[in-house]
Amino acid sequence: MEYTFGIQVFLLLFWRSALDALVSENDGGWSSNSEYSLTDEGPCNIDIWDKASLSHRQFIEQYAYSKPVILKGFSDNTKFQFLCSKSSLLQQYGERMVRLSTANTYSYRKVDVRFEEFVDLLLRPQSLDTLGSDTLYFFGDNNFTEWHSLFENYKAPRYMLPHTTGAYSFGIAGPGTGVPFHWHGPGYSEVIYGRKRWFLYPPEKAPHFHPNYTTLSWVKDTYPYLPEEEKPIECTIRPGEVLYFPDRWWHATLNLDTSVFISTFLG
Repeated sequence: MEYTFGIQVFLLLFWRSALDALVSENDGGWSSNSEYSLTDEGPCNIDIWDKASLSHRQFIEQYAYSKPVILKGFSDNTKFQFLCSKSSLLQQYGERMVRLSTANTYSYRKVDVRFEEFVDLLLRPQSLDTLGSDTLYFFGDNNFTEWHSLFENYKAPRYMLPHTTGAYSFGIAGPGTGVPFHWHGPGYSEVIYGRKRWFLYPPEKAPHFHPNYTTLSWVKDTYPYLPEEEKPIECTIRPGEVLYFPDRWWHATLNLDTSVFISTFLG
């Protein structure tokens, strides 16, 4: 029995090591546009905790209702990351329809395309002069039934708010894309591949932005000239890091690479 158990442990460790090597070696196959990646990650003025340091009680008392926080190593999503590689998603979901939305604060135009068509033709770096209403973004309109086999392998952040449940939104986006400032209920966002830069303001401090300009244009044209008192709370998160944002906080995102990500909205 001990021999059998040893074999099982060995195979488990071998499988984990193989997945880690494959994922880290080729970035899941999503790095074909790496020459368009953005280099400026900006400052980070958000608290960062690892799983050994922050208790659920501390999370509730210090962050849940008051300010963002970044959690590192709170869940192991190695398998989910492997399943989100480009080749794996195309194999499993290439023929299925996905719904794209315009990256505009107040626009709700939707376009349905095959997932394979989105990846091959529409997953591109953001142009600086493209308006939000002309930018199609894959995030938030997933058919849960069709994507259930993927989502069931995701380990959501374990710190929930009282009387809430989580709903997933999965997305993939090219370098320079992102959603402009908006707000909604509380939630988490985890990067699976790539890097995502976050800009946040508390509910009482609405940012100045044009609803049809992209986050990229805001970063280039507005962000550098903000007075100190109008600068955002911000940070760039990477794979394995989860950002929590409280209820009604303004936020915008900027994908620095081709990024795969998933959010857990608490409601």
